[in-house]
Amino acid sequence: MVTIEVALKIIQDQSVKLKTENRHLEDCLGFSLSENITAPFDMPSFDNSAMDGYAFCGIHKEYKIVGEVAAGDMSEIALKEGEAVRIFTGAKVPEKTTAVIMQEKVSVHGDKLLLETEPKEGQCIRRKEEELKAGQLVFEKGYSITPAGIGLIGSLGIEKVEVFKKPVINLITTGNELIKPGKPKAEGQIYESNSYALAAACKNFGFHCQDKKQIEDDFEAIKSGIKESLETTDVLILSGGISVGDYDFVKQALEENGVKEQFYKVFQKPGKPLYFGKKGDKFVFALPGNPASSLSCFYVYVLPFLYQLSGSDKKGLDRYSFAISHDFENRGDRPSFLKAKVSDSKVEILNGQGSSMIQSMALGNALAFLDAETSVKKGDLIECLLIS
Repeated sequence: MVTIEVALKIIQDQSVKLKTENRHLEDCLGFSLSENITAPFDMPSFDNSAMDGYAFCGIHKEYKIVGEVAAGDMSEIALKEGEAVRIFTGAKVPEKTTAVIMQEKVSVHGDKLLLETEPKEGQCIRRKEEELKAGQLVFEKGYSITPAGIGLIGSLGIEKVEVFKKPVINLITTGNELIKPGKPKAEGQIYESNSYALAAACKNFGFHCQDKKQIEDDFEAIKSGIKESLETTDVLILSGGISVGDYDFVKQALEENGVKEQFYKVFQKPGKPLYFGKKGDKFVFALPGNPASSLSCFYVYVLPFLYQLSGSDKKGLDRYSFAISHDFENRGDRPSFLKAKVSDSKVEILNGQGSSMIQSMALGNALAFLDAETSVKKGDLIECLLIS
């Protein structure tokens, strides 16, 4: 059995082969850049108006309107002292423009422009190079592309970007007692939910589960299912069958498929029977079958590794410390990830901490971490991993 810290270090230290691909701007959300992006030109590339209004030369109360400049106009206008032009947002300001004033703060009489407030030199002008200079680093390799990032890349005239491929993920759930939702349930059966929860968790963080299998607690069937899934995946996630019961065949089936154990069992609660292994450049996580344990292990161990395999600069769930809203005692003999809810900068440990209980996780938005046999008082700070 290993500690949480050792397990995370073993995962982090894995040698991974990152693959790259070119993706269109429309299809790169959530992917990580495999190369730096630098600005190909100044941004803005010319002085332009920050609003609809009037560009003028010199500081006066009255100006003569000599023309109009719309966004995209290529004509060159050079203003003289006391002259102004009607101008629109994003339009290039004429040479010798002193400032731009918004249209709500002027009055116009024929070709005469009267200012209602005293302007300041340079106001309402977006200056050339104000945001970026040509050759300036915009994004570093590993940047996880956001909607705003897509907007900025597009504004640089870049249509396609080189990104790291995301890992192919396959999922296997095991258990004789499991049936699919929507089917009649007999006595002793339970509805299988882990595959839905784990696939949804993958999707929630920008990953796709390629294939899902549900296999009964039969050694040969599990062994065959693992062999088949390993052929088409980068990461195989199993749920159930990894403990030490008479029908827990997953560990043996992995060994017979040539998967080399990196660690098995973590000193934690929930999720003690957690397995991590590899075969060549393929990796396996075998998670406990209890729903809360399975999801908790995904958030703490699997998600950071998926980011690692994607070349991302993300390390996993965001971690913050919050003041607990009540006294709490962790009576367990192992460090615990507790289902919790963060609101108004405070955290509440929820009822229903059993590893089979998922309602509290569904109602919460965080995992609060406490060491074994630890008591905290209302107002004490505790570390939390934010699920949403």
